[in-house]
Amino acid sequence: MKKIRILVLGLLAASGWGAVASEKTPEASHGIEYPSGWQNWSTIAVSHRTDNNTLRVILGNEIAVKAARSGKVNPWPEGSILGKVVWKDTELENWKTAIAPGDFVHAEFMFKDSNKYSKTYGWGWARWVGLEQEPFKNGAQVCTSCHTPVKERDWVFTDPAPFPALN
Repeated sequence: MKKIRILVLGLLAASGWGAVASEKTPEASHGIEYPSGWQNWSTIAVSHRTDNNTLRVILGNEIAVKAARSGKVNPWPEGSILGKVVWKDTELENWKTAIAPGDFVHAEFMFKDSNKYSKTYGWGWARWVGLEQEPFKNGAQVCTSCHTPVKERDWVFTDPAPFPALN
């Protein structure tokens, strides 16, 4: 079962999904502008949360992906942007042992800028909810509270997935 989950999550990460339903740029979240083009960023990792039955793909901008591939992530370099795209998990109709993305939940981002976000541990935190990408209304304190257990890891839960080296 674990191998099937890994396979499904890997296929999900490699596929071209993720288009947001609207063409309009969403409003800022916590004073942070929506990161246009994130749907084309590279995958850093995938995860399946069993406590709330969600699938997550963790993406990064070019700076973050380079850091993830080289193992230089504690601390993450300035200018890194990490994106987490979240769906409720669902069972595939024709492959009952496979887990796949169901309803879209949200896209959330961490923006590394130690000067600009010095009050929130060097990270700007933003979230857009639903396919409409409505800005999350609660404060960034919610994010830092949840991420406190990984403050020694530069406030990041994600372990970058190993990728084969390309020639």
